[in-house]
Amino acid sequence: MNKLFKQIGLSLVLMFSAIGLAQAGSSPAAQQAVATEGQIWSQLKAGVTGETTSQGQFHNQAINTYDLRVLELRSDLLAPALMAALFGMIIVFILFIKVNGISKLHGGFSGKLVYRWSKFDVSIHWLGAIPCLLLILTGLSLLAGRFFFQPYMPESLWSGFVYAAKQIHDFMAIPFMLGWALMVTLWAKNQLPKMYDIKWMLVVGGYINFGPFKGKHPDAGFANAGEKLWFWAFALFGLLISASGMLMLFPNLFEPSRNLSLIALVLHSVSAIIITAFSIVHIFMATVMSEGGMECMKSGYCDETWATQHHNLWFDEIKENGTLKYKD
Repeated sequence: MNKLFKQIGLSLVLMFSAIGLAQAGSSPAAQQAVATEGQIWSQLKAGVTGETTSQGQFHNQAINTYDLRVLELRSDLLAPALMAALFGMIIVFILFIKVNGISKLHGGFSGKLVYRWSKFDVSIHWLGAIPCLLLILTGLSLLAGRFFFQPYMPESLWSGFVYAAKQIHDFMAIPFMLGWALMVTLWAKNQLPKMYDIKWMLVVGGYINFGPFKGKHPDAGFANAGEKLWFWAFALFGLLISASGMLMLFPNLFEPSRNLSLIALVLHSVSAIIITAFSIVHIFMATVMSEGGMECMKSGYCDETWATQHHNLWFDEIKENGTLKYKD
């Protein structure tokens, strides 16, 4: 569909260009003007500077000299990849759950709730999570909307839609970055890799309900290997998306060059694709795949059976050091 629109657009451009050139060639003066424009273009690319009455920030940058293939990268690869990261991962998980089922608690819920997260930790999680979801949805509209949504929407509706997406995206950026900084700073100590994480990965955490993986419950500390992988991906690409976002959100403060702005846009998009894919996995694991898992980020407590089944080493540790605490 994108290629069809591009071909139509290219045909229109070529048609109007041909008409313009035919009219321009009708007089010697017009021919001289075309030649002059070509000379100016060559001189600008060679670095020649001139004078202008503009007082804008980039008044002395008359043309963009970056590789225009980067723009094609955005439309041909990054936009479809972000669509796939969101909707593709949702479809994959739905099909997986249909085939595999969810990870149920053996013996059911115990009724005993074990303290796991403080109220402050729960608040930090939602401070980062809610803006993250809104940024994903609005970012999808801004990056891929013109290719996948705009062709099927009235122009008046599209202009209002994309304007609202831009405002929400900008407004949610700061809360997301604050949540990201707090989570990375305060939670990193529980996310360090351990040798037993390898075994967890080899049996896919015990979430597979068929074949040799069925019934496996590998050792895990406060965070299992999957959660650690998500955390460090979030830490790294959250940093990239925050840094690149700041450049684009406050151009007057950082005064990036046009090349740097374009690089920031590409890094922002790539980071968004990766975070989106990981976020879908994280959401499905917490809300659907792991029975009892969502309770952790609602109340800060988890069922004792859930703790012993999914985080046995952590549960043994808090029993031994006397920090085990049940909800009254």
